[in-house]
Amino acid sequence: QAQLVESGGGLVQSGGSLRLSCAASGPTFQGMFDNYRMGWFRQAPGKEREIVAAVSRNNDQRYYADFVQGRFTISRDSAKNTVYLQMNSLKPEDTAIYSCNAKIGVISPSNYWGQGTQVTVSS
Repeated sequence: QAQLVESGGGLVQSGGSLRLSCAASGPTFQGMFDNYRMGWFRQAPGKEREIVAAVSRNNDQRYYADFVQGRFTISRDSAKNTVYLQMNSLKPEDTAIYSCNAKIGVISPSNYWGQGTQVTVSS
């Protein structure tokens, strides 16, 4: 069974910071975490889910959505099977449910999702 569990969300004032964590567990990820491309997505009320950031399997490539504008940093820790999203200079428009994604494969990829963690930024 594959499990992704996010944590670190909460309520923060505009300009504040949060660090999200996503821990991968279960036989699917045991010894295989490094084979997964990891990403953070978010979904605000009434909007479609959008990608926020992603990190490659071997941790050498990162992708950030344009709206991040240098405020967020994605990282992964293979020893802990965990991926992080450090979010600084948060804005009210960053308010959303943030979910972790693990992806493996190209032709027929397998995707795993966490339940999500709420991030609320007050103005």
